[in-house]
Amino acid sequence: MKHTSPGGLIVQQLCKEYPTPGDPLVILRDIEIELHQGESLAVLGPSGSGKSTLLNLIGTLDTPTSGKIELGGVDPFSLEQKALAIYRNQKIGFVFQEHYLLPQCSLLENVLLPTLAVGNPQSGAKERGQDLLDRMGIADRQGHHPGECSGGERQRAALARALMMRPQLLLADEPTGNLDRKTADQVAELMLDVQRQEHTILLLATHSQALAEKMDRSAELTDAYLQSR
Repeated sequence: MKHTSPGGLIVQQLCKEYPTPGDPLVILRDIEIELHQGESLAVLGPSGSGKSTLLNLIGTLDTPTSGKIELGGVDPFSLEQKALAIYRNQKIGFVFQEHYLLPQCSLLENVLLPTLAVGNPQSGAKERGQDLLDRMGIADRQGHHPGECSGGERQRAALARALMMRPQLLLADEPTGNLDRKTADQVAELMLDVQRQEHTILLLATHSQALAEKMDRSAELTDAYLQSR
């Protein structure tokens, strides 16, 4: 496999299995992914096929059984715990099916939360958060709490939060799964527009063929293997 540009993502021979009384339960086997900055890949597959597990491994929320993950020339699993937490905060943005916004905080405060993990927010953090909410079309809702907002507005705020630290990699796990078709299309288009503007790598897990077709490339998880489509 050729090496990507310095900002790229490389996944090589990635495997994940769990011990059982009999043979190991294999979730992922020999997964290979290569993405450059600004590229997007949709991973399709039925429930239970390992899509979320794959994203959790690449996002360092779980540990692979074997194989290699490298982002921007860094192997995150070679880092000590504190350095890994900083890496995860600064290099990776997460968007899930659930928005996971804090109900007691405004949308803007939720978007700014990632900046608190590194101590005092850097100068310009508030302006960055406001700009992201504006680009998401919800600048007028920045002072509202999640309970006062629609599902689409909450998911847009969650996307803004994921992009707050200008991550190299955006991981999206069924990001429109809880939205109606029209709202899902709107959120998907916003996500892709901002991802391209920010020149971020996007790795998306979805059931939606329509959403997958909006990505640069797509692949399918079948019987633990990832096959290009």
